[in-house]
Amino acid sequence: MNSNSILNNKSVACPLDCFDACEAIYENKKCKGNKEHKVTNGKLCVNFANLLKEDFLKESYLNPEKTLAKNLTADQKIKLEKISLDKSLDILVEKLENTEPSKTIYYKGSGNLGLMQSSPKTFFSKYGATFTKGDLCEGPGSNGLNKGRKHSSNPPIQNLIDSEIIIAWGRNFSITSPHMYNLVKDKTFITIDPIKTPIAKKSELHLQINPKTDYELALLLTRFAYMEDMEDEEFIQNHGHGADWFFDLAKQRPVVSYEETTGVSLNDITKFYELIKGKKVSIMLGLGVQKYYEGSQITRVIDSYAAYIGLHNKSAGGVWYIGDSTNGYENKFEVKPKKTVSLPEVDFASYDLVFIQGANPVVSSPNTQRVIEGLEKSFVVFYGTTLNETSRYADLIIPSSDFLSKKDIRISYGHELKAISNVVIKKDENTISEYELTQYLNNAFSFEKIKEEDEILDYYKNARVEGISKIETFEFIEEIEIDNLYESKKEDEYYFITAKRKENLNSQFNSDDSVYLHPKSGFKTGDKVILSSKYGKAFFLVSINEDIKEDCAFCFAGNKNSNYLSNHKSDEEADSAMFQEVLIHIELS
Repeated sequence: MNSNSILNNKSVACPLDCFDACEAIYENKKCKGNKEHKVTNGKLCVNFANLLKEDFLKESYLNPEKTLAKNLTADQKIKLEKISLDKSLDILVEKLENTEPSKTIYYKGSGNLGLMQSSPKTFFSKYGATFTKGDLCEGPGSNGLNKGRKHSSNPPIQNLIDSEIIIAWGRNFSITSPHMYNLVKDKTFITIDPIKTPIAKKSELHLQINPKTDYELALLLTRFAYMEDMEDEEFIQNHGHGADWFFDLAKQRPVVSYEETTGVSLNDITKFYELIKGKKVSIMLGLGVQKYYEGSQITRVIDSYAAYIGLHNKSAGGVWYIGDSTNGYENKFEVKPKKTVSLPEVDFASYDLVFIQGANPVVSSPNTQRVIEGLEKSFVVFYGTTLNETSRYADLIIPSSDFLSKKDIRISYGHELKAISNVVIKKDENTISEYELTQYLNNAFSFEKIKEEDEILDYYKNARVEGISKIETFEFIEEIEIDNLYESKKEDEYYFITAKRKENLNSQFNSDDSVYLHPKSGFKTGDKVILSSKYGKAFFLVSINEDIKEDCAFCFAGNKNSNYLSNHKSDEEADSAMFQEVLIHIELS
């Protein structure tokens, strides 16, 4: 792993939570894409442009009457009591000193993914705070990959460039990874997705699958691979265990039975193999396939199919997911918290002090009403670069220094290249970086300080990690136990689907709060409706779109109301969220 611009002191890394992790050059008070960074390739995406327009926090605030601040927007922050940074830190230390550590929860989000953002973990671990485990994003999928191949690292980016066919499976590739997509946009694409996404419209073939049937499609594809004599006998013999058991799973059902459950015709499966046979194939696996209770199993079946047809350990092609970006590196911020709680199941009301760093759980976490009720009952410290829906419920707001004014390094989960952030503008004296806050708190509590910032950064800049994607042993999935949503779905219910949007990134920037329905739903654009599930309900405006499957209700990630409907319980194995494990009703409001 390396970046060609490590020695360029004008480089800055995009801190946003996306696959590309691009790198810019800051000159003449402007950022432009670094031409020497292979993935960025001299261009900046919409999200980076939106980031540069952000109104970064420059002041600390005290919210003396939190209950009156629920409806504050970013331009109404003047109603909060402005205080000095020193006073805000004094208040934080006082609250920490007077709170039972186990009744303090440290809640870190993904609003900024630079490595130095993890430094506060080291203080809160020594302090004894409760930590979260699991995640709101890729946990079940990563768990499934790790069970099969003992890691979740992606192949080198060159493998993707050298492939001939790219399968976007549950991943709106051109939207979620615009820089990576630009490197391969002239390839032949196949899309597997319930929604006719932008990448589906550019694809040679779109398999518009029914929700939560991806594992069934993978089994069907395995049956056809056998008939096409496409199993990779060499990989199975040298690296695989349980391939025969996996194939037994695939042949337990008549081939024709998969058509009804998956919604994919056998004719389209034939076309699929006409396209991929004898080609170098890559699978870009997205989050959509694993947003379910058994998401780990579903992902593992897909990866087992990929292993069966020989996509692993090749010089071209492979399987990409949200890779383990730190695999092969020493963890300079390793912590061993005394107490943990599953991230989606956090009950903020159970804690006397809630420290939220770079997160927006009011929008991003499941069961929004439960989140809000919990924050209202706790003393909440919000530490971040911008105000958001969650900061409205904070008692104390501390501004983090923005990404242009602090050193950092970004290791991508989409590819192997690093992006380096240098200090390119003077830091506002009223803000404090994550590293500075960590050292300040360590000093206040007489804890041992962490290593010097430059020493930590130099390690990550100079470390070389190679060969981490190679699979030495692959365990094919041999048992599957998945409850199918279609078996419990009633005729008047809808599957609930979410996906990324070009104009915003999760809960950052401007959101689209509509619900998208197919014309045959009986509703029309502009209708005011109530969506309800067993976990909650919320009001939406309808937008009619033929790209949506008839029995699906679709919302973009970051929709302010969508998580009123989602289940806050964890998936079966990874302590992670399962946003699509829900069926909903729709009625006019």
